[in-house]
Amino acid sequence: MGQVPAATRALRVLRYLATQPEAVTLDRLASAVGLPRSTAYHLVTAMIEEGFVVHLPEEHRYGLGVAAFEVGSGYTRQEPLQRIARRPLAMLVDEVGLSAHLAVLHGRDVLYVLEERAPGRPPLVTDVGVRLPAHLTASGRAVLAALPAVQIRALYPDRTAFVDRHDSGPATPTALRVLLSDTRQRGYAVEDGEVTPGFASVAAAVLDHTGHPVAGVAVTYPVGAVVDPAPVVRATRRTAGALTARLRGR
Repeated sequence: MGQVPAATRALRVLRYLATQPEAVTLDRLASAVGLPRSTAYHLVTAMIEEGFVVHLPEEHRYGLGVAAFEVGSGYTRQEPLQRIARRPLAMLVDEVGLSAHLAVLHGRDVLYVLEERAPGRPPLVTDVGVRLPAHLTASGRAVLAALPAVQIRALYPDRTAFVDRHDSGPATPTALRVLLSDTRQRGYAVEDGEVTPGFASVAAAVLDHTGHPVAGVAVTYPVGAVVDPAPVVRATRRTAGALTARLRGR
């Protein structure tokens, strides 16, 4: 163990939880990271207070907290992801003739880190640096749909976690679960007037080498401007797939 045992133990806990498909019991966590149960309990209690771990008391299990997502998404907000995505996003805009953007999850919001506006298209609210509620945006829904259920419960534990913009979109954990289930079955996310009335979006998630969603690629267009969205969906999913392959080293 390193010269700072507590830090090393905390990092081991984070690394272990990040590899699990769902929340785990304290006994399993302690065994996996090689700690006495009492030590593991005091460690995760401190990590819960800082937001890096969440406790699900009804299940007696522990999972990653919102602060862990914020740290993980910090890398995606930096230049490497933007540099990798800039050309594919521009090619997407050229192909579909519509504006596109790249967004990353930041807590319960999405943060827009890259935008390519199609010539002659109206300006959008998704300028670089803008944050919007993830559950209302297509890019946010694409990312949320690729997260484990325990992460969604940590982000949206009850009604108070939901922000309303135009009296539409999910407002409860149950409604969000249904929406994300539909998104997974469809293979891409949609949004129609829930961010800006009169505009719709489709989006697909970008995954890293572990399968974790690091960003969402979305195309936005005025409602009625696209008669058949199928080609836009295919192009958006293909672009997200190309970025996923780049992040995985292929």
